[in-house]
Amino acid sequence: MRRFLRPGHDPVRERLKRDLFQFNKTVEHGFPHQPSALGYSPFLRLMAIGTRSGAIKLYGAPGVEFMGLHEENNTVMQIHFIPDQCQLVTLLDDNSLHLWSLKQHGGASELVEEHRFTLKGPPGSPPSATQVTAVLPHSSREVLYLGTESGNIFVVELPSFRVLEDRTITPEAVLQRIPEDNCNRRSCELVEALREHPKNPDQILIGYSRGLIVLWDLQNSKATHHFLGSQQLENLYWQRDGSKFISCHYDGSYTQWPVSSDNRQPEPLENTVPYGPFPCKAISRIYWQTTKNGLPYIIFQGGMPRASYGDRHSISVIHGSQQTAFDFTSRVIDFFIIFSSDPAAEFDDPSALVVLAEEELVVIDLKSAGWPAVHPPYLASLHCSAITCSHHVSNIPLKLWERIISAGSKQNIHYSSMPWPIDGGTNIAPDPPQRDLLLTGHEDGTVRFWDASGVCLHLLYKLSTVRVFLTDADPNDNMNPLGEDEWPPLRKVGTFDPYSDDPRLGIQKIYLCKYSGYLAVAGTAGQVLVMELNDEDAEHVVDHAEADLLQDQEGYRWKGHEKLKTRDGPVRFEAGFQPFVLVQCQPPAVVTSLALHSEWKLVAFGTSHGFGLFDHQQKRLVFVKCTLHPSDQLALEGPLSRVKSLKKSLRQSFRRIRRSRVSSRKRRGGSGNASEVQEANAKFDQDALQEMELAPVQRKIEARSAEDSFTGFVRTLYFADTFLRDSSRHCPSLWAGTNGGTVYAFCLRVPPAERRMDEPVRAEQAKEIQLMHRAPVVGILVLDGRSTPLPEPLEVAHDLSKSPDMQGSHQLLVVSEEQFKVFTLPKVSSKLKLKLTALEGCRVRKVTVASFGSCKTDDYSENDLAVLTNLGDIQIISLPFLKLQIRYPCIRKEDVSGIASCVFTKYGQGFYLISPSEFERFSLSTKWLVEPRCIVDMPEVTSNNHVHTKSGTENAARKSSPGDCGEDERKSGRLMEHALLNDEKVLKEIQSTLEGGR
Repeated sequence: MRRFLRPGHDPVRERLKRDLFQFNKTVEHGFPHQPSALGYSPFLRLMAIGTRSGAIKLYGAPGVEFMGLHEENNTVMQIHFIPDQCQLVTLLDDNSLHLWSLKQHGGASELVEEHRFTLKGPPGSPPSATQVTAVLPHSSREVLYLGTESGNIFVVELPSFRVLEDRTITPEAVLQRIPEDNCNRRSCELVEALREHPKNPDQILIGYSRGLIVLWDLQNSKATHHFLGSQQLENLYWQRDGSKFISCHYDGSYTQWPVSSDNRQPEPLENTVPYGPFPCKAISRIYWQTTKNGLPYIIFQGGMPRASYGDRHSISVIHGSQQTAFDFTSRVIDFFIIFSSDPAAEFDDPSALVVLAEEELVVIDLKSAGWPAVHPPYLASLHCSAITCSHHVSNIPLKLWERIISAGSKQNIHYSSMPWPIDGGTNIAPDPPQRDLLLTGHEDGTVRFWDASGVCLHLLYKLSTVRVFLTDADPNDNMNPLGEDEWPPLRKVGTFDPYSDDPRLGIQKIYLCKYSGYLAVAGTAGQVLVMELNDEDAEHVVDHAEADLLQDQEGYRWKGHEKLKTRDGPVRFEAGFQPFVLVQCQPPAVVTSLALHSEWKLVAFGTSHGFGLFDHQQKRLVFVKCTLHPSDQLALEGPLSRVKSLKKSLRQSFRRIRRSRVSSRKRRGGSGNASEVQEANAKFDQDALQEMELAPVQRKIEARSAEDSFTGFVRTLYFADTFLRDSSRHCPSLWAGTNGGTVYAFCLRVPPAERRMDEPVRAEQAKEIQLMHRAPVVGILVLDGRSTPLPEPLEVAHDLSKSPDMQGSHQLLVVSEEQFKVFTLPKVSSKLKLKLTALEGCRVRKVTVASFGSCKTDDYSENDLAVLTNLGDIQIISLPFLKLQIRYPCIRKEDVSGIASCVFTKYGQGFYLISPSEFERFSLSTKWLVEPRCIVDMPEVTSNNHVHTKSGTENAARKSSPGDCGEDERKSGRLMEHALLNDEKVLKEIQSTLEGGR
């Protein structure tokens, strides 16, 4: 049989690979890109969000998430839950309706599309005849009422989507019951709103765009009341008892209307323009909520004075004498109120206001004084300032975790303490096996710490580096909360803030040591900050040091931006990570690589001009090395060289934001033109600087000229304790790889602990390796005598890793964009190499060492290389023999931003940006898998009004399969019997009947 096997084919290894590797896209973290619709089920306590790319996402209690995608990729215009069901209907901008159900599969619920339907008119009719503008799911759960642009209201049966033509409500039928002198045919054009009577399901309220409102009797097919508004209608809302309803209008007014039992012509009770008397913007949605104390909550969107505040995105809350206009920094898509859903309750008693804005979700606690915001456990606005880099740290020690949470809790004191109000469903996923952190650097100079252990990406703590520097005034100052006497009473809410004080503040590199609590962050203007964790507020001076990477070489002149100015004297920092030293690179170019060794108390940094080493214990520069080639003129341009002023910089930022929004891809669509535009702007655009080196280039592998630009660009830095001079003595070392295929190695002499502050750290260049093909070096790794990667600093000291083997010979792995090459140490002779496929134009973009464990046994695990290419493929390559194990397509090759943003974890997972506000999480491991697993149970009311819990997915399945009813009827009978036998009243009646019979 052996001669029939392919060369290199090992059946045992193939089985092991199936136990180790498996690719899954598991969950999307963050805020949905370009949301377009919002829905809420008070019965299920679930919220639904639709997007412009056709995605629909359901959220409940933390960990309860569902996602569906319409095949059409059209914008979701409306979302409506079917009353008392685990079903919802979506309306897309192509006028199609889709029925979705939560069904049970494999012990968990999942969102499934059941039916789709497009309303069609008679032959020759215009599109407006059937263009749906309003949707009303009736409480009978049997029909949908669809209002259209033509004024017709069609009745559609559920779940079959069959049009019941005999029940259509036409404008002609409506006008028959209305006096001719009050309205004409045009009064019944475009149905703006449909609302069911809260106490009488046989009546619905129909609102037409031109102001006519009709109360329609469904049983007798006639209008019982009509109401004539003088302004264009926007929306309607019933009061809880059904005695009144409220209408809102285009002129910024709202009107109360009584509904009498007789047929008298109703007159409005009150017409109010809350922000008059000057012309105001439309009130597009309104709620009237009753309370026990008699003072109602009036909550509406819009209505601001058109001239002075017409550009504001606001929602106003009025309760007695208290009035606040919540001001959002992005457009409000929709909102809803969480209130008492018990039909027997006399009052609404609202508890929370939930607002979906274009860039964030904001929840306001209406029960607490001052109406504070509620800290969301999910749907975080990752892009509150644009993400510029990310860094993942696995398996955080409990002590560090608690200290970070403690620092974050002190920042959140202004948030409400109310529990998260959207709490439907049950999370049945196992608890995360470890604590993981995802750190994101942002354009405004902040670093955010996210709990990435489970399905919900939750903000733990926010660090700002701005305090160290002198910056111009915040351009957002005019949006701060106004004084008590100001009118309108605007109050800014939410965290999304697209403005940056200074683009030079942007964070480019982050490195956190989880064992020591040291953190290093580096920025756009060559700033490198080293920080340590402090549990208390503190005020101290930040030490400064400069690193001249050009080393006074003649003929070079920096044409880019200036360095940031620093504050003199002590600076006050809040509890958390506090900087104690600042290293300023000169020229102040973008920091392109960063490494921190907390045991040796050293930090290394690199730019497009060279790299340096800094001793942050003695606060002393150890050395700098210039890597600049005479032809590297672009390295002296700087990413912000065209910026003549801060105003111009901000103007360019806004243009870039607009450009990115216009050209942003849909979730499953997109074109390759975006990457070409980004490459064209890369030389001058700071955001595209990283992508310039990472852009896909389709060409064969060939030696690059030393004259190529950016050859001195430092791509990677790496600390290692290894054999560099001879095979008998190992020593600390620093390795650096450049864009021109050069690897520098420096021997370091770090004094022992007892003399650490007395003697300086010394460095001496020991090796310089020039790769023949001159491809950029993207990764450097040293393997010990057991061919195992060297452990992280302090990992052995904390008994979390075996000591490295210092007896056998060490090996050096150099990963360039085009090949992997293993050298022996200390002689640095070539031992092994793996070339990537030349014809495909494949280039390495990201590489990391990941540990993969077997899903069959806990006794086996191995270290492999996880590699991301410019084609969006992920390859797993074995160590130390460099054999390709498996290959998975992950990211579209046109998605240059997604490829550039990808970050791997230590245990075979990864994250990449699928939009400015969302991370896609994926897993390469069979053992480490973080994905939503949840179930939704639906309370069902049976004929004897006994409520019991039943899987809503079963009920939805039964409703959608009427033909297959034998088994369903038997199940229903058993459930009914169970319910009856558990009802005390029923049991007593049975007992008395039996006694009477005797």
